[in-house]
Amino acid sequence: MGSKQYHKLVIYAVLGVVLAALVYVGLTQKASAPALTMTTLSGQTIDLAQLRGKTVVVNFWATSCPGCIKEMPQLVDVYQRYHSKGLEVVAVAMNYDPADHVRQFVTEQRLPFPVVMDTQGDIARAFGEVKLTPTAFVIDTEGHIVEQTIGDLDFAKLQQRLDEASKT
Repeated sequence: MGSKQYHKLVIYAVLGVVLAALVYVGLTQKASAPALTMTTLSGQTIDLAQLRGKTVVVNFWATSCPGCIKEMPQLVDVYQRYHSKGLEVVAVAMNYDPADHVRQFVTEQRLPFPVVMDTQGDIARAFGEVKLTPTAFVIDTEGHIVEQTIGDLDFAKLQQRLDEASKT
C-alpha cells in the first residue's frame, strides 16, 4: 500500500469515527419538552413540567381533521388503559378550530383526558410550529420529547413504550 492510499484510508477512518460519533450524539440527545402552562376547557391549568414522572402524549388535533377524528377512540382507549400506570394525554385543539365545535366534540365523545384550546397558536409554536393534524409528541418521564408523529399515531408502538415504562 502506497503512502497516498494509506493517508486516504486514515482520513476515511477518521471521518467514519466522527460521523458515527455525530450520529450517536444525535440519537442520544433528547429535546426537552417546552415549558408551558395550558388551560383546559374546564378551566384547569396544566403545567407540563409538573407532569414529570409520567409519560405524556400531547396530541394536536382539529374537529375538521378526519384522521384526528378516526384516531380519537384509540387515544381514549389507550388513556383509559394506561392512565393509572402513569400516562397523561393532553389534546390540543388547533387555533383555527371553533371553540364551540371542540366543546361539542369533547362532550359527544366523552373525552376523559384534558383538552386545551390553542387559541393564539402559542402551544403549536412552542412545539416547533405544528401546522398539520394530527401531530403527536410523546414526552418521557424525564420531560424529554422521545417521539414526534405527524399523521396517524402508532398505537402499538405507544403501548409497547408504556408497557416497558410501567415495568420500571
